[in-house]
Amino acid sequence: MTITEPPRSAARRKQDVLARLEREMDIWVASADTDGVPCLVPLWFVWDGESVWLATRPGNPTGRNLRAVRRTRLALGDTRDVVLIDGDAEAFSAEEVPDAAAEAFHAKTGWDPRADKATYAYYRVRPRAVQAWHEERELPHRHVMSDGVWTV
Repeated sequence: MTITEPPRSAARRKQDVLARLEREMDIWVASADTDGVPCLVPLWFVWDGESVWLATRPGNPTGRNLRAVRRTRLALGDTRDVVLIDGDAEAFSAEEVPDAAAEAFHAKTGWDPRADKATYAYYRVRPRAVQAWHEERELPHRHVMSDGVWTV
């Protein structure tokens, strides 16, 4: 493969990350339990402009890990167009979740976990760091958020 395009600017990378958060349906969610045992699953999500909202069963490994450890890494894309988001997670029961978040999740996915017969919880992930890159040529300047603040 021959790479002919120059690396994107940091501003363009941020713009591309925000566009993907709006349009994509699934995100990879990595978590670990208190012993460090990892778990990786794809989940539906919604971006509210500040945080990623997820929904999953509170008793499954991802739900338990996000509630106990409260840290996660989220990933979009494939190996040639990567977005990694490191964030802090906060759990909400179906009764506690802000209406705007639950309605946005329902509008995007077509599924309302609050109405499901099974018990679901919502998890708000506030990004602390975001990396975005297309292949090796963009690795040196891949950090577009640090300490919860966009760098561009």
